[in-house]
Amino acid sequence: MPYLGSEDVVKELKKALCNPHIQADRLRYRNVIQRVIRHMTQGLDMSGVFMEMVKASATVDIVQKKLVYLYMCTYAPLKPDLALLAINTLCKDCSDPNPMVRGLALRSMCSLRMPGVQEYIQQPILNGLRDKASYVRRVAVLGCAKMHNLHGDSEVDGALVNELYSLLRDQDPIVVVNCLRSLEEILRQEGGVVINKPIAHHLLNRMPKLDQWGQAEVLNFLLRYEPRSEEELFDILNLLDSFLKSSSPGVVMGATKLFLILAKKFPHVQTDVLVQVKGPLLAACSSESRELCFAALCHVRQILHSLPGHFSSHYKKFFCSYSEPHYIKLQKVEVLCELVNDENVQQVLEELRGYCTDVSADFAQAAIFAIGGIARTYTDQCVQILTELLGLRQEHITTVVVQTFRDLVWLCPQCTEAVCQALPGCEENIQDSEGKQALIWLLGVHGERIPNAPYVLEDFVENVKSETFPAVTMELLTALLRLFLSRPAECQDALGRLLHYCIEEEKNMAVRDRGLFYYRLLLAGIDEVKRILCSPKSDPSLGLLEDQAERPVNSWASDFNTLVPVYGKARWATISKYQGAERRGPELPDTASFATSGPLIPEENKERVQELPDSGALVLVPNCQLTAEYFEKTWFSLKVAHQQVFPWRGAVHPDTLQMALQVVNIQTIAMSRAGAHPWKAYLSAQDDTGCLFLTELLLESENSEMQISVKQNEPRTETLNSFISVLETVFGTIGDIKS
Repeated sequence: MPYLGSEDVVKELKKALCNPHIQADRLRYRNVIQRVIRHMTQGLDMSGVFMEMVKASATVDIVQKKLVYLYMCTYAPLKPDLALLAINTLCKDCSDPNPMVRGLALRSMCSLRMPGVQEYIQQPILNGLRDKASYVRRVAVLGCAKMHNLHGDSEVDGALVNELYSLLRDQDPIVVVNCLRSLEEILRQEGGVVINKPIAHHLLNRMPKLDQWGQAEVLNFLLRYEPRSEEELFDILNLLDSFLKSSSPGVVMGATKLFLILAKKFPHVQTDVLVQVKGPLLAACSSESRELCFAALCHVRQILHSLPGHFSSHYKKFFCSYSEPHYIKLQKVEVLCELVNDENVQQVLEELRGYCTDVSADFAQAAIFAIGGIARTYTDQCVQILTELLGLRQEHITTVVVQTFRDLVWLCPQCTEAVCQALPGCEENIQDSEGKQALIWLLGVHGERIPNAPYVLEDFVENVKSETFPAVTMELLTALLRLFLSRPAECQDALGRLLHYCIEEEKNMAVRDRGLFYYRLLLAGIDEVKRILCSPKSDPSLGLLEDQAERPVNSWASDFNTLVPVYGKARWATISKYQGAERRGPELPDTASFATSGPLIPEENKERVQELPDSGALVLVPNCQLTAEYFEKTWFSLKVAHQQVFPWRGAVHPDTLQMALQVVNIQTIAMSRAGAHPWKAYLSAQDDTGCLFLTELLLESENSEMQISVKQNEPRTETLNSFISVLETVFGTIGDIKS
């Protein structure tokens, strides 16, 4: 067998396709065509046999036709002149007695992305809309949307739109749903398909005959209709009631959202609906599909904002399984915190206590923070559990427990005495900067209750020169000065040495300025120091730290059954903006044209791209794929245009990061495996003006900083800053998902 990437493969297949003996044997001929398709899907350029494949389309074998049409749709943009030769065969097949052949030919004609094809497909599509076979009508309806996209921004054909509206009453349910999809695409600039009373009632009556995908789609379109009377409203709700018990989670969620939107003036109806869908949501939370489970958990949390304790009787459904992925465990822990009440607090705390010693340090820390959240209501039980966890003397556990104690004594002063008794000795197991800051703060604010507080702070002063985090040094300054006010004899010497180091030797200007400020404050007198540092601890402006009030259902009903509960409103708005820019961006040639290390945009398209007006916004184009060789060659030929350090905690999850980058059209060239040290990744992206961004990500070790290096093929400061903002958004999103 010849080498896969050589031209010998193309020559051999071309010879076989021209062989009359092979053509006479239908099975052998089909096998040769299948080999062509196989090589095409493996990435080998098979455009050299285009003419022979066009000839192969003249057959009565439907399987062979389907294979040939697949090939033609793939290579038509590369061979537009030769593809026009196949139009005659396709037009002829559109009149074939076999409806399968007619539909297949029409679908293939509409998929030919090449100039000049519009005039050939218009009449077959119109004929297909009136075809007796439902399969042909389904294809023709979707072909209308494809034809509109080929015309670009040309004026909407009113006659075609009216024809599609009339087909909404077609007897075939799939034709009805396809009509809605096509009208939505064609009328996008006008706001989409219009749902009036006759259409809404017709769709509601046809709902039972639709499949699950069609029902979910129709429920989404019905959101645009507003009943004119209360009687009509409840008639619609009665028709929708059965869909709340559907076996499809998508239909249940769609029906629930429609209920919530229509019943916005009837809160008791909204509450009854949320009670009804409790069972389907709990089933989705236990689904084997991880994506479905995660989305259901996010929606459960959204419901709990308005109905606290709505799932309290089913709290065991949210206990974590060992085999579940990290992100689902985190969501379940968050839900458990919101379901705690007097009846189940002991069981929930015992479950969370078991998670605190999980093999995953991130999950264990999340469980400890969850116990800290519950401690605001059930203080004594939680403080006892946290104190016992300190006895394990595990670094990652001790660090988070101390952080939890810091927040707890601020919000719940009644537990201060118990926390102060638990702290001595824990400083030996803290190496993380966050943990150090929390411990130092506790020693400074409540040091008069901790016997060895001055000596622990003195140990920190002894090692201050080796401290790599300025925030720790600044916290140490404040804590030692606070403790000096209550225990001056034990702190005077350490405070003097620390101030001398910060003022005379420290290179970080923020630390040096803090040291100078405290030194001059001491010169002003002890009374002035007390007035500044010992101000009232409670501040009315900190009300945001208290429990949030219950949110009405109407505040989030429009976001239900969308990705807003998953990403958050702000992030989803950002992602939607980039997706909208992607749809408006110029089309790139097929990925097969990037087989060689040539320019990313063909010369004939460069002038058209450069003539586009500058909108001032960065638009990253999709499907910009570079070969590793071309990336490496370009990387070494360019200079670094921007370097930045981004804070990063924990290990990198490559799959999660890669998915997030794909959402904003940033492609991954190479990436280290999870847990590698150092961890590296190389990324590429291109905007709609042809500016290329090559990026290197470097993470030396866990709980460190991500170093970002970006190179540009064209020096543009504004677009570079916009690209960096996109990366920061992605890293911020990943960081929030991890935490």
